[in-house]
Amino acid sequence: MPAVGWDIGGVNTKMARVDGGAVTAVVGRPFEIQRDPNALVPLLREMLAEAGIADAVPHAVTMTAELSQLFRTKRDGVRFVLDSVEAAFPGASVHVYTVDGRFLTPADAREHPLSVAAANWAATARAVAVHHPDALLVDIGTTTTDLVPIVGGEVVAVGHTDPERLMSAELLYTGAVRTPAEAIASYVPLGNGLAGVSAEGFALAGDVHVWRGDLRPSDYSCPTPDGRPATRDFAGERLARVVCADREMLDETAITRVAEALARAQIRSIRSAMQRVLEPHPSIQVAVVTGLGAFLGVAAARALDLEVVSLSNQLGEAGARCAPAVAVALLLEGQRRVVPS
Repeated sequence: MPAVGWDIGGVNTKMARVDGGAVTAVVGRPFEIQRDPNALVPLLREMLAEAGIADAVPHAVTMTAELSQLFRTKRDGVRFVLDSVEAAFPGASVHVYTVDGRFLTPADAREHPLSVAAANWAATARAVAVHHPDALLVDIGTTTTDLVPIVGGEVVAVGHTDPERLMSAELLYTGAVRTPAEAIASYVPLGNGLAGVSAEGFALAGDVHVWRGDLRPSDYSCPTPDGRPATRDFAGERLARVVCADREMLDETAITRVAEALARAQIRSIRSAMQRVLEPHPSIQVAVVTGLGAFLGVAAARALDLEVVSLSNQLGEAGARCAPAVAVALLLEGQRRVVPS
């Protein structure tokens, strides 16, 4: 039977349908839950309708939205997400993925919120492990980077909760769009020297990568810092303000130097975290790279002389950008094929 997977985040919600192990539909929407929480239920319904899927299909759910500042605790966030899913699809069969690789009913997930909070990385890693038994999963989205070691077909991550994963460098808060410039580097080249980066939220990573051509303006899925369009020209204006200048003061070459310095710094931070995660696992020589920021992962992996495999080769470009949603759907479908009902 086909299955639908959901990856419900604080700033993006993604859905995928799989049938017989093949990805047959993918829908992703930028959605900041903190801004309009009541819009989540209609959003879920709209996404399912856009994909032409009937409610009767079983749903696999993973989430990161519980970390939103909308919620005072992760327990509150998990409850809200599950209430929304059940309100959107009343009577549907809903299965919630856990960090340790199980599916729980929504009722059980509410009782054990930390077992399902931010479990999307674990779903992607276990799906990847089927085809790549010794690999480092590198999943770079709009906001964060997941680095998950896989050895002998098993996920061998040190951390399980977000705080543990931040401590182990398996979770890195740098992404292709939403990361502020001042969180990437403290200094950038200007003229014959270096200028400190202003900590005023003038530009984001999305401006860097749109300017350099690694992202399309349509990939810039969050509001820009100045409210102006996500075009290359306006990205350049925002990057000029990183050093408290403007486009009348900085020409294209100067802006490019700022953008390239920020991109290099971001790749260095990812590479450094990868080295730390890989140190106990010398058998890993392959990086399986996915996400909107896959180009960053490719650069970091190649700097470490790893063989690079793009998950898009297996899931398609759209599926790779929504890998956790695809993964939970694949895992649920596989389980239902081998476990008697």
